[in-house]
Amino acid sequence: MSESSSPVRDRPARGLGRGDSSVSASGMAREAKRSSAAISKIAWVPQAEMEHAEWIAAGRRLGAIGRCSQWWIGDWIRYGTAKWGEKYVEAARVTGYDVATLRNMAWVASKFDLSLRSDTLAWSHHVLLAPLEPEEQRYWLQRANQERLSVADLRIELRSSQRSDASPRGEAAAGAADAEVMVCPHCGHQMVHVAE
Repeated sequence: MSESSSPVRDRPARGLGRGDSSVSASGMAREAKRSSAAISKIAWVPQAEMEHAEWIAAGRRLGAIGRCSQWWIGDWIRYGTAKWGEKYVEAARVTGYDVATLRNMAWVASKFDLSLRSDTLAWSHHVLLAPLEPEEQRYWLQRANQERLSVADLRIELRSSQRSDASPRGEAAAGAADAEVMVCPHCGHQMVHVAE
C-alpha cells in the first residue's frame, strides 16, 4: 500500500475534542489498535467483525466528517487569506480542491456567523441562504429546521415567498432562489452560482 493510501484509523485518540491536547503518542497508538476500521482516500475497511452499535457509531463519525468538511475548509481558507493574503492557489495544491470550490466554501462560510450555522441542516441549505441578510437567514434556517425542509423544498419555498411577498424578505429570497447549486463532477462538492 502506498504512503498516500495507507489506512488511517477512524477513531480519534482519547481526549481529543474534549479540550485535552496533551495526548501522548503511545495513547494514540493504543487507541488506533482498538479501532475496528481503517480508512484511506478511497476506502473504509472493517478490520474485524463489528457489532451493530459499533457500525452505527462509525457511520455517525463518517457522516459528521462529511457534513462538516466544507465549513472547516471554508474557515481555514478565510483564516489563511486574512493572515497571509490570497492563498487559493496554494490551498488548492494542499487540499486537492479546485480554486473555484475553495472560493465558494470561503464565501459561504463568511456569510454565516457561527451562531447562525445549523448542524442539523446540510451545507446546501446554507448555500441557498448565503445571499440573504442575517435576519432572513435566521428566519429560513429556523423554518427549514422546524418543517424539516429538504434543499429542494427550501428552494421552492424561497421562490414561492418571492412571488407572493414584495417585502424585503421576498426580494432577498429571490436572490437566494436564483442561486444554483452545482456539483463538481470530479470531487462531488457543491458550488453555488448566483444568477445575475
